Amino acid sequence: MSENKQKYHHGDLRNALIEEGIKMINAGGEEALSLRKLAEKCGVSMAAPYAHFKSKEDMINAIKEYVTDNFTEYLEKAVASVSEDVEDDEKDIEKKILALGNAYVRFFIKNPEYFTFLFSRGYIHLSLDFNNADASSNDKSATGNFKPFNILKDLCTIYFAQKKPGLSDYEKELEIIRIWASVQGLTSIVFMENVKWSHNWEEELGNLLK
Repeated sequence: MSENKQKYHHGDLRNALIEEGIKMINAGGEEALSLRKLAEKCGVSMAAPYAHFKSKEDMINAIKEYVTDNFTEYLEKAVASVSEDVEDDEKDIEKKILALGNAYVRFFIKNPEYFTFLFSRGYIHLSLDFNNADASSNDKSATGNFKPFNILKDLCTIYFAQKKPGLSDYEKELEIIRIWASVQGLTSIVFMENVKWSHNWEEELGNLLK
């Protein structure tokens, strides 16, 4: 038995296939994805991937869910880590939004393959309209909107109620888009091949996102 077969024998194969699948799609697009090649890459039988994915399309959907869920969980933990300050709720929500922004960029610094996968092939879907039902992570039926964006929208909704109660829906949309654009744009800059900075991006996030 090969080292790879031993490595993936105890339930790791599905995730291993997904991680290799992300690299394959990033390198050559969906058309380059092959369950047979993934099996060879992971050192398992040609039939092994089909125990986890019915088809290539099924695997692509599973990859989208895997990346999005990992990203969402990372952001939720970052927000939850902000200690509750019952004496100053307004500062508390601001800290949570900042924590979310920091975690957003940090996640992709740690997982650059995920950034390329999600944003280079139109895999995310969301509505920027403030009153769209899918724009709330508290709506259990909201399956179409990009979950990480929903977290930002929910935090901003609390922020608006506390700090800017008179905003119109359009003004709220502009505020949310500005925040998202700042973290999305910063992450894009981090991964630009010909853009160099002598400082460490991860260490400077606190200074860049204020």
